[in-house]
Amino acid sequence: MDFRFSEDEEMLRQKVRAFAEEMLAPLAPEVDEKDEVSWELVKLMAGQDLFRLVAPEEYGGLGMKAVNNCIVRDELCRICVHADLYYAEQLLTAYPISVYGTEEQKRKYLPPLACGEKVGSFALTEPDAGSDVAGMKSTAVLEGDHYVLNGNKCFASMGPFAQTYVTFARTDPSKGSKGISAFIVEQGTPGFEGRPMRLMGPHPMGELTFTDCRVPRGNLLGQPGKGMEVALSTLDCVRMSVGASAIGIARRALEEAVSYSKQRVAFGKPIAEFQSTQFKLAEMALDIDAAELLVFRAAWLKDETGGRVTRETAMAKLFATEMACRVVDQALQLHGGYGVVKGMTVERLYRAVRQPRLYEGTTEIQKIVIARQILSG
Repeated sequence: MDFRFSEDEEMLRQKVRAFAEEMLAPLAPEVDEKDEVSWELVKLMAGQDLFRLVAPEEYGGLGMKAVNNCIVRDELCRICVHADLYYAEQLLTAYPISVYGTEEQKRKYLPPLACGEKVGSFALTEPDAGSDVAGMKSTAVLEGDHYVLNGNKCFASMGPFAQTYVTFARTDPSKGSKGISAFIVEQGTPGFEGRPMRLMGPHPMGELTFTDCRVPRGNLLGQPGKGMEVALSTLDCVRMSVGASAIGIARRALEEAVSYSKQRVAFGKPIAEFQSTQFKLAEMALDIDAAELLVFRAAWLKDETGGRVTRETAMAKLFATEMACRVVDQALQLHGGYGVVKGMTVERLYRAVRQPRLYEGTTEIQKIVIARQILSG
C-alpha cells in the first residue's frame, strides 16, 4: 500500500500551489468577499489549463481523474475559496455531459468548458426539494422537437452568471423519481431567467426560473427518466472533492493559527508555549490528516475501479466538512477577539466553511447514505 502521490500528481500539486500562492493570493481577499464572478480569476485559471482537468482528452481536456480533482480543490481552497468554486462548477457541469452526453453534445459543450471560454452550473435543488431531490416539481413536456420547461431552481452555484447549465425536471410525473430527466440549457434561452441569492459567506449563487422555456429535444442529457441516475452518479463522483476543498480551508486555518500563536504574547510568553494551545494545534493537525486519508482513499478507488464509490465518498465528504468547521472554529478561538475582526483571514474562513456541510448532500444525508450502504452489504 502506497500513500504517496505519483510523480505526475505531485507535479500537479506543486504547480497549483505555486499558482495559488503567487497569482491568486493577492486577489483572494477581495474576490472572496463578492457575490459575483471574477472573470479575471476565471481567465487566470484557464491560462493554467486547470479547467482542462474536468474533460476527456478528445474534447479539449486532460482527462478526468478524481485524485487530480481533489488535489486541485485542496490547493485552490487553501488560498481562494472562489477559485475552488469555479473549478467545482466546471467539474459538476462537464462530468454528466462527458458520461451521459451524446457525441454532438460533448463536442459542442465540453471544449468551451475545458478552455474556460464558458462557465457552467449544476442546477438540481428546488425551494421544496433539497435533500429530497425526488420531490422536485419542475416539469418538462415534450412538444414536437422541444421540451417545454417550467419550474424553479435555487442554490445554483454560479447561478445567473454561467453560460451552460445542467438541470433536471419531471418528464413523467406518474413515475416518481424514475420520471425525472436531465437537460442542458444555455444562457439566453427564452423563458429562462436567473437572479442572484445573497448568502452569509459571499458566493456567486442564484435562483433560476423556467417559464415555458423551450429547450431543443437534442439537449436531453441521457435517456428520458434517467435524470436521477445522472444526478446521483455526478454527486457520487464529485462529492469527495468537496471534502478536499474543506481540507484546503482547514489547512489554511491551521497555518494561520500556528503563525498567530507564535507571535501573540500573553502572560509574558507566546501563547504557542501554553499546553492548551498545543493541544488545540495537535487536534487540528490530526483532524486534517484523518480527513485527507478518507478523501484520497475515495478518489483513488474511483480512479482505480471507475465504478460507484458511494459509501467512501459520503464518508469523505461528511468527515472532512465537519472537520473543517472544528478546525476553523479552533483557529478563530486562538486568535481571540481578533478572530472576528473583518479583514482577518480566519474570519473570512469562518464564514466560508459553513456552506460545504450543506451542499451536495447535508451531513445528515451523508449519514443516511452510509447507513444504507452498510445495511445493504
